[in-house]
Amino acid sequence: MTITHISLATVWVTDQDEAKAFYIDTLGFEEATDMTMGDGYRWVAVRHPDHPELEVTLMVPGPPLTDEHAEAIRRSLASGDNPGLGVSTDNCQQTFEELEAKGVTFVQPPAERPYGVEAVFRDNQGNWCVLVERTEYDGSEFPHA
Repeated sequence: MTITHISLATVWVTDQDEAKAFYIDTLGFEEATDMTMGDGYRWVAVRHPDHPELEVTLMVPGPPLTDEHAEAIRRSLASGDNPGLGVSTDNCQQTFEELEAKGVTFVQPPAERPYGVEAVFRDNQGNWCVLVERTEYDGSEFPHA
């Protein structure tokens, strides 16, 4: 058995149409799938054009989750502190300025980190996303106990 790569990641959303528009129109992703399956279940996925092997499904909390789990995710989205994606950029400051001009809410402007320049923004569903311009590092800035 050989696993070759990650092919699917899930981002929780409350409105698939709004989320799809944000990821496509604001972040530059493209539609991968948008179809309704049995019992009205809708599968919506986007992908970055440079990495078609990784699809991001925009999933509404519901079955097969328990009602309690789905409600916990909805509360986390409503509070704006649900973890989302990490995305890479060649120029964090420039991308920050471009996204901010499009109305994206940043909770952290670009800041120097040992591993590069990092900013944190929220998508339009309440997920926070990390934007990183990576630099070479050896991890020595993060000693282990």
